[in-house]
Amino acid sequence: MSLRQPTWHAPWQPTWQLPDHLADVLPSQARQLEELRRLALDTARSYGYELVMPPLLEHIESLLTGTGQALDLQTFKLVDQLSGRMMGLRADTTPQVARIDAHLLNRQGVARLCYCGPVLHTQPAKPHATREPLQFGAEIFGHAGLEADLEVLQLALDSVQAFGILNVQLDMADARIVRALLAGMKVEAGTLTQVHAALAAKDATELRNLTLDFPKHSREGLLALLQLFGGVEVLDEADKCLSAIPGVAGPLSELKRLATQLKADVPAGLSLSVDLADLRGYAYYSGARFGLYTPGASDVLLRGGRYDEVGAVFGRNRPAVGFSLDMKALLDVLPLPTPLSAIRAPWGQSAALRTAVARLRRMGETVVCTLPGHEHEVNEFHCDRELIEVSGQWVVQSV
Repeated sequence: MSLRQPTWHAPWQPTWQLPDHLADVLPSQARQLEELRRLALDTARSYGYELVMPPLLEHIESLLTGTGQALDLQTFKLVDQLSGRMMGLRADTTPQVARIDAHLLNRQGVARLCYCGPVLHTQPAKPHATREPLQFGAEIFGHAGLEADLEVLQLALDSVQAFGILNVQLDMADARIVRALLAGMKVEAGTLTQVHAALAAKDATELRNLTLDFPKHSREGLLALLQLFGGVEVLDEADKCLSAIPGVAGPLSELKRLATQLKADVPAGLSLSVDLADLRGYAYYSGARFGLYTPGASDVLLRGGRYDEVGAVFGRNRPAVGFSLDMKALLDVLPLPTPLSAIRAPWGQSAALRTAVARLRRMGETVVCTLPGHEHEVNEFHCDRELIEVSGQWVVQSV
């Protein structure tokens, strides 16, 4: 008698049903994603960014050190059967790229790196979101000046434009401003998280309650941030009410320089905005940060900024700035792809037919050979031509 236990499945969950917020990508969208991936990587390469492919699985210490609690909660964890050590499935690729820059490339000058691959999240980032984003990103290491910030912003905008998204809003902020307002204070981690949440939600009542014991300049400065959002003229308003606070004038000046240069360089269809209370995103931002929005998207399309401390845990605290986006989220704002044009050919074993089909494919054509009995089936390809035999020669004719 076999000791093997039968596999049990809940009667209400078919064996073919995937877990919540995970889905197969079917032909048309899979082709569209692959085309978008190629556009993204080609755009990054045109700027001199080199492609890297980190592993999906790493030791948890390497994957999470220095990234904050939010990423920890988003990371699937498991035990390595070879070493017995805890491992994680990456929820973000940026720390891996910092590790590569620090320990594998170990360059003394500038390193420009890009990547595109899946990440996994324990929870969806928002309702109806996938837990398996296809993350594309670009990072530049080794330059502390605004030139690197500007290059990354321009690459982000060019990438989105290459996808066919022309109407975008770039929203800017700087993580150093809130840090300057809290400098010298001992704030518990839980309270700090609540302060950040109240700022992001523009919740003045909650922020007042949380900052009752804060120094006057910190409390008033944080409350002022709730009103400092809108067009780039917000930076002038911020100058009037915040620049006297140590550590604030520099970030405001840099945001102004970035905005001025972008307005001169960027394509039509871009609007610039500022929200100095926006602290959403990863905990490791250390300077100017930005998000790209477009009509039709339910959330930010692309997020990036400066995170100079990201490599410190790997022994090289190099300047770093970059961005990332979920390629799958692009499908929500782009039109459905048109069917691919193809040539329909009969199935056959004659040498002349096989030679004609092979020649067309070498020329870059898609040739779909119709199997016997399936002449009227329809798939993703639109066969607007067909290969037929005319006077002993195989020729292509329009359908």
